[in-house]
Amino acid sequence: MSCASAVLAGVAGDTTPHHAGSAAWWRATWAAAIGGFATFALLYGVQPLMPLFAAQYGLSPAAASAVLSSATLPMALLLIPASLLADKVGRTPLMVASLAGGVLLSWLAVWSSSFGWLLWWRALFGVLMAGLPALALSYLSEELAPESLGRAVGLYIAANALGGMSGRYVAAVVADAWGLQAGLLALAVMGTLAALLFWKLLPPSRRFTPRPVSLASVLADSRQHWRDPGLSRLFLLGFMLMGGFVSLYNYLGFRLQAAPFGLSQSTIGLIFLLYVVGMVSSNLGGRWADRHGRRVVLWKTVALMLPALLLTLSHNLWLVVAGVALFTFGFFAAHSVAASWVGRRVQHARALASAFYLTSYYLGSAFIGSGSGLMWRLDGWPGVAGLIGALLCLCLYLTWQLRKVEPLPVSK
Repeated sequence: MSCASAVLAGVAGDTTPHHAGSAAWWRATWAAAIGGFATFALLYGVQPLMPLFAAQYGLSPAAASAVLSSATLPMALLLIPASLLADKVGRTPLMVASLAGGVLLSWLAVWSSSFGWLLWWRALFGVLMAGLPALALSYLSEELAPESLGRAVGLYIAANALGGMSGRYVAAVVADAWGLQAGLLALAVMGTLAALLFWKLLPPSRRFTPRPVSLASVLADSRQHWRDPGLSRLFLLGFMLMGGFVSLYNYLGFRLQAAPFGLSQSTIGLIFLLYVVGMVSSNLGGRWADRHGRRVVLWKTVALMLPALLLTLSHNLWLVVAGVALFTFGFFAAHSVAASWVGRRVQHARALASAFYLTSYYLGSAFIGSGSGLMWRLDGWPGVAGLIGALLCLCLYLTWQLRKVEPLPVSK
């Protein structure tokens, strides 16, 4: 069915939103979850392979981190244009095309003849993949009943974490056994299977109505969002939180390969299973925020990350693992609270506000995640931890400022 016919069918036929438990609700929810799983598996699966890239191509840790930032940077820059394009062409066709293109670029990356070609394929991957994370939540918000949305979004966020964890672990184990190219091949196979399931399950948009996009209105809405003292601080918070989180995991593999740990690639891959902690804390953070208030929960979850970071400076492996687990717990809880706060505070142009938060989030991954490599070169892990600690202190300052921001009438 073409995009136009799907829209006409939705207008002419039943446009009742899907309720939790119905077959259509499950199809839409599972499709979005599988798409999120594939996005994060393909995007972050290369992260534990950075030491192998550095060894094979003679790169510094900072240069090897470009394999991740080369994808996250263009993805961040294309999130807003993708959301605006979808207002004209529809959600489902753009999401399907986005994931299909990302899978194709992942296969091309497997057969890269040089690290330079690999970065080109990864950059194009980031361009094409921007459509899925930019539109998944908008699609669910349109197609599902409001009282059935929270559960679906929770499953989507959990699937993102599961995809990031699975991609990292599978790539690390396969690469340790059969080499770097085999690790990239495993990611491409995972992405292909997920894309086929996504295409098979995704129901067509029934409630989407094409909307004209005016540059003047987008600029006016953008200015209003950034002038809001709450939203602007939440955008900056997402930038710094994600930058610190990616920096920790970017250089964790280099630290654990070196003395006194000397771990193998497969063993290091096990560390990424700690993302399970994040899957739990993202749901807990939302519940705590509903019970105790976002202003209280946000600063406490950010504060938890500071002592967790100190534990990673230890030369005892179990203390390092405990520190990474606590850091992951705090990050996902804080991210969950901040992202939901954006949606609750904004009064109009909600999709644009969410896109700004996600753009800031991925820009932090790209710029801080790579820039922290300079601290690794200067002082190893203590240098990286020092940068992350400084970012967390700035985040705490922002959370204290957010406590004083006057709530809007629609916020809770």
